[in-house]
Amino acid sequence: MPVRVSINPLEWESDFFGVNSARIDLDGDFTLADALQQPDTLWQAKVPAERTDAIDALSQHGFQLVEGEADLAINIKRTERQVGVRIAREAQIPALREAASHAFRQSRFRAPWFNADDSGRFYAQWIENAVRGTFDHQCLVASDESGQLQGYVSMREVNGDARIGLLAVLPAAQGQGIGQRLLLAAADWGRVRQLERLRVATQLSNLTAMRLYLRSGARLESTAYWFYRTAT
Repeated sequence: MPVRVSINPLEWESDFFGVNSARIDLDGDFTLADALQQPDTLWQAKVPAERTDAIDALSQHGFQLVEGEADLAINIKRTERQVGVRIAREAQIPALREAASHAFRQSRFRAPWFNADDSGRFYAQWIENAVRGTFDHQCLVASDESGQLQGYVSMREVNGDARIGLLAVLPAAQGQGIGQRLLLAAADWGRVRQLERLRVATQLSNLTAMRLYLRSGARLESTAYWFYRTAT
């Protein structure tokens, strides 16, 4: 049976990157072949790892594997505020933008589908939006005794759960337990809002992040693959 899909135009991404983009979602009204007749420059699809039928169909239509993604969840139990972790201030936006632009260069927004600096620009804007409370609802920062930025985490409430948007530790602060403190701070943010689960997605290749989450009691809930296809 042909794979059927729906089409989700990615208006914000199209404007931001200057590349007309749309996402293919499974189980819609169009056959995959019919959907691809639409005049979009870049097609994206996120497919659960177990949907081998859809993976095969995408490959047959010229889609290329971009990255794998894991989704994890932590049950929020008793938490406490973390020393040295505070709500980010607007004055910290320039430093946060600079840090995010370097931390996520190897994301799925990379060449050859995007320009070399697009990934950095995207995540710099994401963290700025989080500080301002748009898209992600809040950004927390870890700082040393002198106020020097060590790391950050952004969160939002989605369908009754807390979800981490971005979490990163600056290179100079790695190996000091900052990531664990930021993760616990995100869980505390969720507990204060009476949420029961903290969710996070990460690249399958990001072993450092995977180990942090699993060591902190996260359970692996699902895996998926991102595919792209440029219009012919």
